[in-house]
Amino acid sequence: MINFRMNTSYYPIIKIKKMRKPMLTGICMLLSLFLYAQTSVKGYVFEDSNQNGKKDRKEKGIPKVSVTNGIQVVQTDSEGHYELSVGKDNIIAVIKPAGYNVRVNKDQLPQFFYIHKPNGSPKLKYKGVEPTGELPRKINFPLFKNNVGNEFKMILFGDPQVYTKQEVAYYRDAVVKELTGVKGYEFGMSLGDLVGNRPDLFNPYIKATKEIGTPWYNVLGNHDINFDTEVDSLSDESFEAHFGPTNYAFNYGKVHFIVLDNIMYPDPRDMKSYWGGLNKKQLTFIENDLKFVPKNHLVVLAFHIPISIERAFRMEDRNRLFEILKDFPHTLSLSAHTHKQTHFFMDKQQGWLQDEPHHHFNSGTTSGNWYSGRLNEEGIPVSMMADGTPKGYSFISFKGNQYKIDYKVVGEPAEHQIGIYTPKVTTSGIKGSISIYANFYIGSEHDKVMIRIGNEEWKPMKRVEKYDPTFIAERVMWDLSDKLIPGRKPGNPSISNHLWEFKVKNRNLKKGIHSIEVKATDMFGRDFIEKSSFRVE
Repeated sequence: MINFRMNTSYYPIIKIKKMRKPMLTGICMLLSLFLYAQTSVKGYVFEDSNQNGKKDRKEKGIPKVSVTNGIQVVQTDSEGHYELSVGKDNIIAVIKPAGYNVRVNKDQLPQFFYIHKPNGSPKLKYKGVEPTGELPRKINFPLFKNNVGNEFKMILFGDPQVYTKQEVAYYRDAVVKELTGVKGYEFGMSLGDLVGNRPDLFNPYIKATKEIGTPWYNVLGNHDINFDTEVDSLSDESFEAHFGPTNYAFNYGKVHFIVLDNIMYPDPRDMKSYWGGLNKKQLTFIENDLKFVPKNHLVVLAFHIPISIERAFRMEDRNRLFEILKDFPHTLSLSAHTHKQTHFFMDKQQGWLQDEPHHHFNSGTTSGNWYSGRLNEEGIPVSMMADGTPKGYSFISFKGNQYKIDYKVVGEPAEHQIGIYTPKVTTSGIKGSISIYANFYIGSEHDKVMIRIGNEEWKPMKRVEKYDPTFIAERVMWDLSDKLIPGRKPGNPSISNHLWEFKVKNRNLKKGIHSIEVKATDMFGRDFIEKSSFRVE
């Protein structure tokens, strides 16, 4: 959070030297009412040339920058000045323009907001925001120029979801370690479920993630909320104390990012558990924000619960969101939550109001299958996801209003994009066939996967919706072993949306080693190849 000092020059000077006590008391009461009756906030968005965080006399304001109180969105005037209404619980935030950056704190968290909670958060099991007191005379937002053009990259994490300090260590030593010091990425983002029902682990998560050395944005997940509250508006108090607003926006190049809290807790249907959805204030914020976004820019929405799964998300909110987006032809939405990896293409049947489908990417997770599975050589759980996707993270590359998504398996070379399952040995000259499976981790229904055995010609593989046999084998191993396996047994399997199958008849096989090549062509026109083999006796 940006820290501001009270500028007392805003308030009138009252001489009280010879006043009697009743008069003095009355004036103090009037002054108190004056201080607490403020209904607006104002200040400047300015170019912080010397990056000291303060508006110096020679530093000029920046015009046409959006600023929000969480619902209203206004733009600065020609001198960089803005004014907004404010209540007793608002977060004032600048919507970073493309050509500028905001400051980050020592933990690499972007400082683009000011929390206004005069009385602080209510008493909760996990601490919220301390009382912020009276509103400063001005809330200024320092920005400094960047050299980012229309091409840039970001890092994307799904569900770090650490339940214990041991799992924080797994996350740090497996995921963060291989990204530490990485260059060429403007920022990273975690798509919610940063922790597992324990906001006291926010700080350990922050300390681990900051080692990457990249500015890091965070999304609220259903395991990040305060459960000891009866109203949704208070369920994010601990999150706000650590990360700031749960609904905000920023720009890079020709891409406009909108981050949203889509967790409704408690569930309004039965006041138990949670449900995915957006409230009227959030939808109004989105609508107000997009008034200042060019129609030819890419709009990227990030939240935790997928909007593509109808039972998980309130449909009236999705329909309203789609109505707001109907005039923006370039859109992408991001979610996590499922601990699977899936591309959804939402068309008019799902309420999308444009001819071209909306692409929703449900990202894989850095915790994989909740830190389960065998321990590797470093003592870290393998934690393959239930659809056969190894734990990992994504990169998104942007060029203008276009994008490409890549997936990186933790601990594997960047080239490893396909998991091949095949029998190690089989028999020739008998009835029946063997099945070879290819799990193209980042794959979708629009992709093409081919196979070549030995020197034969390339043949198409058939996309199937089944359990990944590699995950099944991992799970069954725990039941078949007569010795305890270090680690924790994985959970139940889940249908994979990116699995392809090819059947080979045994009678056509010759003895010897048979090489396998699988080639996948993704939705962006790129080819990926993986190799394996099997033996025939």
